[in-house]
Amino acid sequence: MHAMMSWRFAASVMLAVVVGGGLSGCDYWPPALQTQIEQLKTELQTVTMERAQLQSQLSAAAKAREELQARVDELTRLNREKTAMIATLEHSLAAERDKLAKLTKAGATKAAAKATAKSAGKSTTTKKKTTKSSGTKRN
Repeated sequence: MHAMMSWRFAASVMLAVVVGGGLSGCDYWPPALQTQIEQLKTELQTVTMERAQLQSQLSAAAKAREELQARVDELTRLNREKTAMIATLEHSLAAERDKLAKLTKAGATKAAAKATAKSAGKSTTTKKKTTKSSGTKRN
């Protein structure tokens, strides 16, 4: 039993050494592996720079979008104000046209009444003149 425990102990120590050696790393890398590692590091740096550029472009586009959205909001507000102003002016214009039509209608009625009154007065005057004229001719 004592031999079995020492064997287990020896196996545990060996396992610890192997695992410890594997985790601590190895100082020797084969040249092909070193080349591959360098290529991956270079690709990582390139991708990191491209990512930074894309993030910069994205932030610039987001800023431009915000500015344009603010401009659209402002123009929408101005459009609503101008539409309301146009509606008010059209309503005022319609009211003024109605007033003008009523005044023109009333003025035309008065003018027609004056013209009728003058025509009636002229025809009476004309008849009197013709009667007087015919009376003078008899003499």
